Amino acid sequence: MTRIFFILATFSLLLLVAAFALGLGVGKLDQDADASTLRWATVHRLTGVAAALAVVLVNSIVVTYFIGTSRWCKEVCETYRLPPGHREQSTRIKRHAFPWALTGMLTVVGLAALGAAADPATGRPNTSDWTVFHLAGALVGIPLVAWCYFSIWNELQANLLMIQGVMAQVERIRAKRSLPNAQFRAQETEPCEPASSE
Repeated sequence: MTRIFFILATFSLLLLVAAFALGLGVGKLDQDADASTLRWATVHRLTGVAAALAVVLVNSIVVTYFIGTSRWCKEVCETYRLPPGHREQSTRIKRHAFPWALTGMLTVVGLAALGAAADPATGRPNTSDWTVFHLAGALVGIPLVAWCYFSIWNELQANLLMIQGVMAQVERIRAKRSLPNAQFRAQETEPCEPASSE
């Protein structure tokens, strides 16, 4: 998951930065804008929407991943009668990651709302008054989304270590009971389904 997260998070941040750069280059839309300016404004809007969707997608994947691994950990601990510390650690990691994912999603939704408020194409009056707020929101929001990703990355690393610890105990128990090796090793891949009880 860490590799997938890194790729998707980097892509969504690049989209945010591209939308920011395009927005700076558009110029003033509330005055008589030529066709080229209007075309770049459309590109800025579409890039901003794509960036917002990408950020929401990445954070949604993170939330789904932590829900799944938490459930996996609970079932494996019950199946192999492991100490409850693993379940508690899994829940704690999940609860630390969720606020960062939610903050990232709400930040990008706020940026999109400020962008819509500043867009003269909406036909609303006084949209130019919102351009400064949209710019300030982007200057604060993009680093905030990056910080959320960094915090989530740390929780993903902690979760991976927890999974490896659980799998090491499971393999010891299976070896003690002369059961076949587990279907996957924590060092090679992360679990996607609960271990079967035997």
